[in-house]
Amino acid sequence: MAQRLMLGWLLCLAALATADPLVIAHRGASGYLPEHTLAAYAMAYAQGADYLEPDLVLSADGHPVALHDLELDAVSDVRVRFPGRARDDGKHYVVDFTLAELRQLRIHERIEPDTGDARYPVRFPPELGDFRVVTLEELIELTQGLNKVTGRDVGIYPELKFTAFHAAQGHDFPAIVLPVLERYGYVGSDARCIIQSFEPEPLIRLREEFGTKLPLVQLLGENDWGMNDVDYDAMYTPEGLAAIAEYADGIGPPVTRILTGRGDDGAPQISSLVRDAQALGLVVHPFTFRADVLPPGVDFDALLELFFGTIGVDGVFTDHPDQAVAVRDRMQAREAAR
Repeated sequence: MAQRLMLGWLLCLAALATADPLVIAHRGASGYLPEHTLAAYAMAYAQGADYLEPDLVLSADGHPVALHDLELDAVSDVRVRFPGRARDDGKHYVVDFTLAELRQLRIHERIEPDTGDARYPVRFPPELGDFRVVTLEELIELTQGLNKVTGRDVGIYPELKFTAFHAAQGHDFPAIVLPVLERYGYVGSDARCIIQSFEPEPLIRLREEFGTKLPLVQLLGENDWGMNDVDYDAMYTPEGLAAIAEYADGIGPPVTRILTGRGDDGAPQISSLVRDAQALGLVVHPFTFRADVLPPGVDFDALLELFFGTIGVDGVFTDHPDQAVAVRDRMQAREAAR
Protein backbone atom coordinates (compact mmCIF):
# COMPACT_ATOMS: atom_id res chain seq x y z
CA MET A 1 0.00 0.00 0.00
CA ALA A 2 2.78 2.40 0.96
CA GLN A 3 4.58 1.71 -2.33
CA ARG A 4 1.42 2.40 -4.32
CA LEU A 5 0.88 5.69 -2.46
CA MET A 6 4.49 6.71 -3.04
CA LEU A 7 4.17 5.95 -6.76
CA GLY A 8 1.02 8.05 -6.88
CA TRP A 9 2.78 10.98 -5.22
CA LEU A 10 5.69 10.73 -7.66
CA LEU A 11 3.29 10.75 -10.61
CA CYS A 12 1.55 13.82 -9.15
CA LEU A 13 4.87 15.60 -8.83
CA ALA A 14 5.70 14.78 -12.44
CA ALA A 15 2.38 16.26 -13.50
CA LEU A 16 3.02 19.45 -11.52
CA ALA A 17 6.63 19.87 -12.59
CA THR A 18 7.05 22.38 -15.39
CA ALA A 19 9.90 24.36 -16.88
CA ASP A 20 7.62 27.39 -17.01
CA PRO A 21 6.08 28.79 -13.81
CA LEU A 22 2.30 28.52 -13.70
CA VAL A 23 0.06 31.56 -13.71
CA ILE A 24 -2.88 30.79 -11.43
CA ALA A 25 -5.85 33.14 -11.76
CA HIS A 26 -6.69 33.97 -8.15
CA ARG A 27 -10.51 33.93 -7.94
CA GLY A 28 -10.47 34.55 -11.69
CA ALA A 29 -9.21 37.84 -13.10
CA SER A 30 -10.26 39.40 -9.82
CA GLY A 31 -8.20 42.53 -10.36
CA TYR A 32 -10.60 43.47 -13.16
CA LEU A 33 -14.00 41.90 -12.42
CA PRO A 34 -15.75 40.81 -9.22
CA GLU A 35 -14.05 37.74 -7.79
CA HIS A 36 -15.48 34.25 -8.36
CA THR A 37 -17.87 35.32 -11.12
CA LEU A 38 -18.13 33.61 -14.49
CA ALA A 39 -17.08 36.88 -16.10
CA ALA A 40 -13.89 36.98 -14.01
CA TYR A 41 -13.07 33.36 -14.83
CA ALA A 42 -13.72 33.86 -18.54
CA MET A 43 -11.50 36.95 -18.57
CA ALA A 44 -8.72 35.08 -16.77
CA TYR A 45 -8.95 32.31 -19.34
CA ALA A 46 -8.70 34.84 -22.16
CA GLN A 47 -5.72 36.48 -20.46
CA GLY A 48 -3.74 33.25 -20.71
CA ALA A 49 -3.94 31.82 -17.18
CA ASP A 50 -2.82 28.21 -16.79
CA TYR A 51 -5.25 27.49 -13.95
CA LEU A 52 -8.49 29.06 -12.73
CA GLU A 53 -8.73 29.12 -8.94
CA PRO A 54 -12.06 28.89 -7.12
CA ASP A 55 -12.38 29.02 -3.35
CA LEU A 56 -15.17 26.63 -2.44
CA VAL A 57 -17.73 26.74 0.36
CA LEU A 58 -20.97 24.79 0.65
CA SER A 59 -24.61 25.77 0.43
CA ALA A 60 -27.20 24.47 2.90
CA ASP A 61 -28.07 21.70 0.46
CA GLY A 62 -24.45 20.69 -0.07
CA HIS A 63 -23.54 22.35 -3.36
CA PRO A 64 -19.93 23.60 -3.73
CA VAL A 65 -20.02 27.27 -4.73
CA ALA A 66 -17.18 29.62 -5.59
CA LEU A 67 -16.93 32.10 -2.71
CA HIS A 68 -14.00 33.03 -0.51
CA ASP A 69 -15.71 33.73 2.80
CA LEU A 70 -17.98 31.74 5.04
CA GLU A 71 -20.19 34.82 5.03
CA LEU A 72 -21.91 36.62 2.17
CA ASP A 73 -21.94 40.17 3.51
CA ALA A 74 -18.81 41.51 1.80
CA VAL A 75 -19.57 40.34 -1.74
CA SER A 76 -23.35 40.28 -2.16
CA ASP A 77 -26.63 42.07 -1.50
CA VAL A 78 -27.70 39.41 1.01
CA ARG A 79 -28.70 42.00 3.64
CA VAL A 80 -31.18 43.55 1.23
CA ARG A 81 -32.35 40.31 -0.38
CA PHE A 82 -32.77 38.27 2.80
CA PRO A 83 -33.36 40.55 5.79
CA GLY A 84 -33.61 38.76 9.10
CA ARG A 85 -31.51 35.76 8.02
CA ALA A 86 -28.29 36.71 9.84
CA ARG A 87 -26.92 34.64 12.70
CA ASP A 88 -26.53 36.10 16.17
CA ASP A 89 -23.20 37.67 15.15
CA GLY A 90 -25.00 39.71 12.48
CA LYS A 91 -23.43 37.82 9.58
CA HIS A 92 -25.09 35.85 6.79
CA TYR A 93 -23.43 32.46 6.34
CA VAL A 94 -23.35 30.73 2.97
CA VAL A 95 -24.17 27.40 4.58
CA ASP A 96 -27.49 28.79 5.84
CA PHE A 97 -28.79 29.34 2.29
CA THR A 98 -29.82 26.82 -0.35
CA LEU A 99 -28.35 27.03 -3.82
CA ALA A 100 -31.69 28.32 -5.11
CA GLU A 101 -31.51 31.15 -2.58
CA LEU A 102 -27.87 31.92 -3.34
CA ARG A 103 -28.72 32.27 -7.02
CA GLN A 104 -31.00 35.19 -6.13
CA LEU A 105 -28.07 37.26 -4.84
CA ARG A 106 -26.25 39.91 -6.84
CA ILE A 107 -22.52 39.33 -6.43
CA HIS A 108 -20.39 42.47 -6.45
CA GLU A 109 -16.86 43.69 -5.92
CA ARG A 110 -15.64 43.15 -2.36
CA ILE A 111 -16.65 45.86 0.13
CA GLU A 112 -16.22 46.51 3.84
CA PRO A 113 -19.67 45.42 5.11
CA ASP A 114 -19.79 47.95 7.95
CA THR A 115 -19.05 50.96 5.74
CA GLY A 116 -19.85 49.89 2.20
CA ASP A 117 -16.43 51.11 1.07
CA ALA A 118 -14.71 49.12 -1.67
CA ARG A 119 -11.82 46.97 -0.41
CA TYR A 120 -9.89 47.77 -3.58
CA PRO A 121 -10.99 51.25 -4.70
CA VAL A 122 -9.50 51.10 -8.21
CA ARG A 123 -11.32 47.91 -9.14
CA PHE A 124 -14.75 47.26 -10.65
CA PRO A 125 -17.37 49.54 -9.05
CA PRO A 126 -19.42 47.52 -6.51
CA GLU A 127 -22.68 49.18 -7.55
CA LEU A 128 -22.38 48.06 -11.18
CA GLY A 129 -23.16 44.78 -12.90
CA ASP A 130 -25.47 41.83 -12.38
CA PHE A 131 -23.13 38.99 -11.42
CA ARG A 132 -24.33 35.74 -9.85
CA VAL A 133 -23.03 32.91 -7.69
CA VAL A 134 -21.04 30.27 -9.58
CA THR A 135 -21.11 26.57 -8.74
CA LEU A 136 -18.10 24.29 -9.11
CA GLU A 137 -19.91 22.49 -11.93
CA GLU A 138 -20.48 25.76 -13.82
CA LEU A 139 -16.81 26.73 -13.53
CA ILE A 140 -15.74 23.30 -14.77
CA GLU A 141 -18.10 23.43 -17.74
CA LEU A 142 -16.89 26.93 -18.65
CA THR A 143 -13.27 25.78 -18.48
CA GLN A 144 -13.77 22.56 -20.39
CA GLY A 145 -15.94 24.26 -23.02
CA LEU A 146 -13.32 26.92 -23.63
CA ASN A 147 -10.61 24.25 -23.75
CA LYS A 148 -12.51 22.49 -26.52
CA VAL A 149 -12.93 25.55 -28.72
CA THR A 150 -9.45 26.99 -28.14
CA GLY A 151 -7.40 23.81 -28.06
CA ARG A 152 -5.82 24.88 -24.78
CA ASP A 153 -5.66 22.77 -21.62
CA VAL A 154 -6.37 25.21 -18.82
CA GLY A 155 -6.87 23.56 -15.44
CA ILE A 156 -8.80 24.26 -12.26
CA TYR A 157 -7.27 24.74 -8.81
CA PRO A 158 -10.09 24.45 -6.24
CA GLU A 159 -9.58 25.28 -2.58
CA LEU A 160 -11.59 23.51 0.10
CA LYS A 161 -12.39 26.26 2.60
CA PHE A 162 -13.01 25.74 6.31
CA THR A 163 -13.63 22.00 6.16
CA ALA A 164 -13.81 21.68 9.97
CA PHE A 165 -16.52 24.35 10.08
CA HIS A 166 -18.50 22.57 7.38
CA ALA A 167 -18.13 19.25 9.19
CA ALA A 168 -19.71 20.87 12.25
CA GLN A 169 -22.61 21.88 10.00
CA GLY A 170 -23.05 18.27 8.86
CA HIS A 171 -21.15 18.41 5.54
CA ASP A 172 -18.22 16.13 4.61
CA PHE A 173 -16.45 18.50 2.24
CA PRO A 174 -13.92 16.13 0.60
CA ALA A 175 -16.60 13.48 0.12
CA ILE A 176 -18.80 16.05 -1.64
CA VAL A 177 -16.22 17.66 -3.92
CA LEU A 178 -14.22 14.64 -5.10
CA PRO A 179 -17.15 12.90 -6.87
CA VAL A 180 -17.93 16.16 -8.71
CA LEU A 181 -14.36 16.34 -9.98
CA GLU A 182 -14.38 12.67 -10.96
CA ARG A 183 -17.67 13.07 -12.84
CA TYR A 184 -15.99 15.65 -15.06
CA GLY A 185 -12.94 13.49 -15.68
CA TYR A 186 -10.53 14.91 -13.12
CA VAL A 187 -9.02 11.58 -12.17
CA GLY A 188 -5.37 10.63 -11.94
CA SER A 189 -2.09 12.45 -11.61
CA ASP A 190 -2.19 13.93 -15.10
CA ALA A 191 -5.61 15.60 -14.70
CA ARG A 192 -5.51 19.37 -14.91
CA CYS A 193 -6.84 19.77 -11.39
CA ILE A 194 -4.93 20.69 -8.24
CA ILE A 195 -6.71 20.62 -4.87
CA GLN A 196 -5.57 23.00 -2.14
CA SER A 197 -6.48 23.68 1.48
CA PHE A 198 -5.20 25.63 4.47
CA GLU A 199 -6.13 22.61 6.60
CA PRO A 200 -3.99 19.44 6.47
CA GLU A 201 -6.81 17.08 7.46
CA PRO A 202 -8.84 17.18 4.21
CA LEU A 203 -5.71 16.76 2.09
CA ILE A 204 -4.57 13.79 4.16
CA ARG A 205 -8.03 12.24 3.86
CA LEU A 206 -8.11 12.81 0.10
CA ARG A 207 -4.78 11.05 -0.29
CA GLU A 208 -5.08 8.24 2.25
CA GLU A 209 -8.81 7.61 2.73
CA PHE A 210 -10.09 8.41 -0.76
CA GLY A 211 -6.89 7.40 -2.57
CA THR A 212 -6.91 10.32 -4.99
CA LYS A 213 -3.91 10.78 -7.23
CA LEU A 214 -4.81 14.38 -8.02
CA PRO A 215 -2.03 16.82 -7.05
CA LEU A 216 -2.54 18.33 -3.58
CA VAL A 217 -1.15 21.62 -2.28
CA GLN A 218 -0.93 22.59 1.38
CA LEU A 219 -1.60 26.29 1.81
CA LEU A 220 0.36 28.00 4.56
CA GLY A 221 -0.83 30.95 6.59
CA GLU A 222 0.15 32.76 9.77
CA ASN A 223 -0.88 31.82 13.27
CA ASP A 224 -2.16 35.33 13.99
CA TRP A 225 -4.61 35.21 11.08
CA GLY A 226 -7.05 33.50 13.42
CA MET A 227 -8.32 30.95 10.91
CA ASN A 228 -8.48 27.20 11.38
CA ASP A 229 -6.79 25.40 14.25
CA VAL A 230 -3.41 24.89 12.63
CA ASP A 231 0.10 25.71 13.85
CA TYR A 232 1.47 27.24 10.68
CA ASP A 233 4.74 28.28 12.32
CA ALA A 234 5.57 24.60 12.79
CA MET A 235 4.79 23.86 9.16
CA TYR A 236 7.51 26.23 7.93
CA THR A 237 10.24 24.31 9.76
CA PRO A 238 12.28 21.59 8.01
CA GLU A 239 10.37 19.00 10.02
CA GLY A 240 7.05 20.59 9.11
CA LEU A 241 7.88 20.68 5.41
CA ALA A 242 8.96 17.04 5.54
CA ALA A 243 5.63 16.14 7.13
CA ILE A 244 3.76 17.99 4.36
CA ALA A 245 5.74 16.07 1.75
CA GLU A 246 4.27 12.86 3.14
CA TYR A 247 0.78 13.71 1.85
CA ALA A 248 1.00 16.75 -0.47
CA ASP A 249 2.82 17.69 -3.64
CA GLY A 250 3.35 21.37 -3.00
CA ILE A 251 2.91 24.36 -0.73
CA GLY A 252 1.24 27.71 -1.18
CA PRO A 253 2.87 30.22 1.17
CA PRO A 254 2.35 33.98 1.50
CA VAL A 255 4.73 36.12 -0.54
CA THR A 256 6.03 37.63 2.70
CA ARG A 257 7.37 34.25 3.86
CA ILE A 258 9.67 34.22 0.84
CA LEU A 259 10.52 37.87 0.28
CA THR A 260 10.98 38.93 3.88
CA GLY A 261 12.20 42.50 3.34
CA ARG A 262 15.08 44.50 1.98
CA GLY A 263 18.55 45.07 3.36
CA ASP A 264 20.14 48.44 4.07
CA ASP A 265 21.50 48.39 0.53
CA GLY A 266 18.02 47.81 -0.90
CA ALA A 267 18.74 44.22 -1.92
CA PRO A 268 15.83 41.81 -1.43
CA GLN A 269 16.04 39.51 1.57
CA ILE A 270 14.94 36.05 0.51
CA SER A 271 14.23 33.19 2.90
CA SER A 272 15.24 29.59 2.30
CA LEU A 273 11.61 28.42 2.11
CA VAL A 274 11.49 27.83 -1.66
CA ARG A 275 14.83 26.06 -1.68
CA ASP A 276 13.92 23.94 1.36
CA ALA A 277 10.53 22.92 -0.06
CA GLN A 278 11.82 22.13 -3.54
CA ALA A 279 14.61 20.00 -2.05
CA LEU A 280 11.84 17.79 -0.63
CA GLY A 281 10.14 17.55 -4.03
CA LEU A 282 7.44 20.10 -3.19
CA VAL A 283 6.41 22.69 -5.75
CA VAL A 284 5.94 26.24 -4.45
CA HIS A 285 3.01 28.47 -5.51
CA PRO A 286 3.04 31.68 -3.41
CA PHE A 287 0.10 34.06 -2.98
CA THR A 288 -1.11 36.70 -3.73
CA PHE A 289 0.41 38.93 -6.44
CA ARG A 290 -1.74 42.06 -6.84
CA ALA A 291 -0.65 44.88 -9.12
CA ASP A 292 -2.80 47.37 -7.21
CA VAL A 293 -1.66 46.38 -3.70
CA LEU A 294 2.08 46.94 -3.54
CA PRO A 295 4.44 48.50 -1.00
CA PRO A 296 5.72 51.96 -1.96
CA GLY A 297 8.46 51.83 -4.54
CA VAL A 298 7.79 48.23 -5.60
CA ASP A 299 7.32 47.57 -9.32
CA PHE A 300 4.92 44.71 -10.09
CA ASP A 301 6.82 43.44 -13.13
CA ALA A 302 10.10 43.51 -11.23
CA LEU A 303 8.50 41.63 -8.34
CA LEU A 304 7.27 38.90 -10.68
CA GLU A 305 10.65 38.68 -12.40
CA LEU A 306 12.31 38.24 -9.01
CA PHE A 307 10.00 35.35 -8.11
CA PHE A 308 10.02 33.72 -11.56
CA GLY A 309 13.76 34.16 -12.05
CA THR A 310 16.03 34.61 -9.03
CA ILE A 311 13.80 32.80 -6.54
CA GLY A 312 12.53 30.20 -9.00
CA VAL A 313 9.00 29.53 -7.78
CA ASP A 314 6.89 27.01 -9.66
CA GLY A 315 3.86 29.27 -10.05
CA VAL A 316 2.06 32.29 -8.62
CA PHE A 317 -1.45 33.11 -7.54
CA THR A 318 -2.35 36.50 -9.00
CA ASP A 319 -5.35 38.81 -9.35
CA HIS A 320 -3.82 40.10 -12.59
CA PRO A 321 -3.06 37.03 -14.74
CA ASP A 322 -2.49 39.04 -17.92
CA GLN A 323 0.41 40.91 -16.35
CA ALA A 324 1.95 37.74 -14.92
CA VAL A 325 1.67 35.98 -18.29
CA ALA A 326 3.28 38.97 -20.02
CA VAL A 327 6.23 39.00 -17.62
CA ARG A 328 6.73 35.25 -17.92
CA ASP A 329 6.55 35.35 -21.73
CA ARG A 330 8.99 38.25 -21.87
CA MET A 331 11.45 36.38 -19.67
CA GLN A 332 11.12 33.27 -21.82
CA ALA A 333 11.74 35.29 -24.98
CA ARG A 334 14.89 36.79 -23.49
CA GLU A 335 16.14 33.38 -22.48
CA ALA A 336 15.41 31.94 -25.92
CA ALA A 337 17.35 34.78 -27.56
CA ARG A 338 20.53 34.06 -25.64
